[in-house]
Amino acid sequence: MGIIITLLIIATFVFIIVGVPIYVTLLLTGVLSLGVLASSTGTPIATVAVSQAIYNGMGNLPLLAIPFFMLAGEIMNRGGITEKLIRFALLLIGRLPGNLAHAGIVSSMFFGGITGSAQASASCMGGILIPAMKKEGYSVREAAGVISAAAVCGPIIPPSIIMVVYATAVGASVGSMFMGGILPGLLIGLSLMFVVILRDRVCHFPRRTEKLTSDEIKKSLLDAIIPLGMPLIVVGGIMGGICTATEAGAIAVVYSLIVSLFIIRTLTFKDLWPILLNAVNSAAPLLLIIACARVFSYGLTALQMPVMVNDLILSITENKWVFLLLVNILLLIMGMFMDGGAAVIILAPILAPVALAMDISLIHFGLVMCLNLTIGCITPPLGYCLFITGKIGKISIEETVRGIMPYLLIEIVVLLAITYIPGLVTYIPEVLGYKI
Repeated sequence: MGIIITLLIIATFVFIIVGVPIYVTLLLTGVLSLGVLASSTGTPIATVAVSQAIYNGMGNLPLLAIPFFMLAGEIMNRGGITEKLIRFALLLIGRLPGNLAHAGIVSSMFFGGITGSAQASASCMGGILIPAMKKEGYSVREAAGVISAAAVCGPIIPPSIIMVVYATAVGASVGSMFMGGILPGLLIGLSLMFVVILRDRVCHFPRRTEKLTSDEIKKSLLDAIIPLGMPLIVVGGIMGGICTATEAGAIAVVYSLIVSLFIIRTLTFKDLWPILLNAVNSAAPLLLIIACARVFSYGLTALQMPVMVNDLILSITENKWVFLLLVNILLLIMGMFMDGGAAVIILAPILAPVALAMDISLIHFGLVMCLNLTIGCITPPLGYCLFITGKIGKISIEETVRGIMPYLLIEIVVLLAITYIPGLVTYIPEVLGYKI
């Protein structure tokens, strides 16, 4: 049976490499797994089980948070909040050397609290800041590197789409995952700003010397209050036990609609239809993958794959710190070739039981997994954020990779820190009384 499972896993990755859609790959592998089980036990394939697995895969209530947060982020982004966040970030940064680079990092941290997506952050922030940084004298390579690296904050600072995917895949609390991401997200942002300070000694970044007038300061503060209200409502509602993550997503949609339509009036009702279509087009593929992944997980679990993986890893090491190191290496490689959400769907149900057997918190393990695979957005050859910022800056992927290397290294250091200092993840959830 072990040989058959190995062949099924190899077939899964071969299908993905040759270009078969991920949802088809997962569904096909799941059905093949059930077929193997049926032939070995002499029972027919449980087609009802396949349909139920697909239905349960998409019918999970916490998964509603994904389209809600995607829609809220789309509304706020179309409502023109990006420039407001950048102006506010510049106000906070002041006249530090490399203040546009710092502003890009801080803005991405704010923006991550609205969209929960690295690609959205790289696209929105890069579209404004990369041309502005180029105009002020930054090299395009450096500008693209900073913005790409800062986009990693998006899926780690709550709300986070990849955390919702992980939580539903392993049965963890979405609220606990969100709260666990606060300190790591802040640590990533501060670490990137530290690298900018170090890089300034070599690159001598431009420094703004003009002072903002009191009217400009007042306008920046007032403009930032409304968009920053959304992450405060989301995180505050979850932290205070007022609402679940799914309910917070629905509240975020209502809040963003009221703000964009009636307060700042940057949208009209005619704009809502294309916004809804974009949100659906973004959420539907992910939910379809999740549904088919449930069949994949069901089939391999029926073949006792998690038990075999657990026994295999424990035969290699029973030290949880060595296990986490091996997982980090595996995920860093996986992140180079596969979308983070898809990798979580495939690997989380297999690796999480092993982590539990080694007395590793599901929340701690989940943050390690989510950060690791999010870093995949900025690692070649399939780093989406690299392609986005490179296209904006009109430079090759090779140049973008050179620009991001110092920032990528510090993010790997942060990854190792949260891997081996679990308190960086579990402290806030524990203080708030969440199950970890």
